[in-house]
Amino acid sequence: MTAGGGSGGGGGAGGVTSGKKRQRSGSYSRLSSTVGIIDSSRPDNTLTERTQKTSGIRRTASQAFIAPSSSAAVSRGFNDSATADVVLRLFVDQLPLFDTDDSESISAVDSDQSDVQIYLHSDVLCRSKYFATLLSDRWQKESNDGDSGNSLRMFRLNLGVPATPGSIDHHLAVLQLLYTNDFSTTIHNVSVALCLLPVALELIFEDCIKACVRFLEAVPWTEDEERKILSIVPLLGKEESQELLARVSIDKIDTSEQMLHGLILSALHNHPNTAFAKAFVAKLLRDFSSKEAAKRVLDRAFQSSLKIVKESLEEYSSPDFRGDHNEIEAIQRLNLHTAMTNGRHLVWLVERMIELRVADTAVQEWSNQAAFTADLLRALRDDAWRNIVPGLPAVVLRCTCKLSNAVATGTILATRQVRFVLRLERRS
Repeated sequence: MTAGGGSGGGGGAGGVTSGKKRQRSGSYSRLSSTVGIIDSSRPDNTLTERTQKTSGIRRTASQAFIAPSSSAAVSRGFNDSATADVVLRLFVDQLPLFDTDDSESISAVDSDQSDVQIYLHSDVLCRSKYFATLLSDRWQKESNDGDSGNSLRMFRLNLGVPATPGSIDHHLAVLQLLYTNDFSTTIHNVSVALCLLPVALELIFEDCIKACVRFLEAVPWTEDEERKILSIVPLLGKEESQELLARVSIDKIDTSEQMLHGLILSALHNHPNTAFAKAFVAKLLRDFSSKEAAKRVLDRAFQSSLKIVKESLEEYSSPDFRGDHNEIEAIQRLNLHTAMTNGRHLVWLVERMIELRVADTAVQEWSNQAAFTADLLRALRDDAWRNIVPGLPAVVLRCTCKLSNAVATGTILATRQVRFVLRLERRS
């Protein structure tokens, strides 16, 4: 690879115009590009690099973390000026060549940490494919400028980093990992892994990339962290991203929601100690990581119980079967008991929805039950229900009252028509 390729490069000493950082095979087309050029304004022909951020990755601020201790380094340690043959200057690029959403964070960068010079070793840096290419013979033959006989030559590199809080620290941590391999100590939480992974991708540091991906595969994420991971996944290879994508695939999400839905059904229908099971599931719903997922699960259970209540009352009020008197009476009793049992389930589900403030769909559905109301009124005209399920009207009224009170207090936002219908139902 000659040093003359690359857009935006200028002429310089030693016949070098510009050079592109080598991309990782087939997966880094969206990485921020770093262009190495010879700085003709410097008497020592310093090799300068400038990071050009694209909109592919948004790097947000994150808390500072402790980098690996130098005691773990090899004998020629990190930032050892006595044995170093590479001087790397990290500086904050205040004027990115492309517009980014991170421009507001430039003012938040600590000016004292915006320019750092460190002493490194070329053989260690070559663990990074980017530095291996930058320091390779093909580049250096162009930049030696007749000084090829000087075996003690010092390489001076400048690397511009994004103007985001902690960017210098993140680059320093990755550079130290080139020396220490202490990935398990350094990558100790999701925030650190998400800070180091884009830098490792930029420098094509394979071991660090794999360590970050392995850590992210093994730990839980918040919704915000999941969004950041999804923004980085396209930059990873197929093998590296497979497990991360499986964590957020539709099948995995459905499995999680299906499990929660199964727990709700078990607490309502199957568990012998119903009160204990309901209390346990209520706590799971409060602590569930995704409020939207909890809402979908509760809506699904609400629709299922409401459907059973409606069908049971419809069959009771308009029977469509023939048989002897005792058989018909037994079926009618079963219909009323089924409606009563699932009506109690509806009350519990409405309470959970109101508690989580996700009852907007339920109140809309409850206010549009004209057929259900008619079937209930027909059932109540028959005095038989008084001896079978005397609490049925109270259960239905409790659902209406709880939803009406939640709408009145502002816990649930409802349209004017819904509020009007609920008011009529309470009066009736």
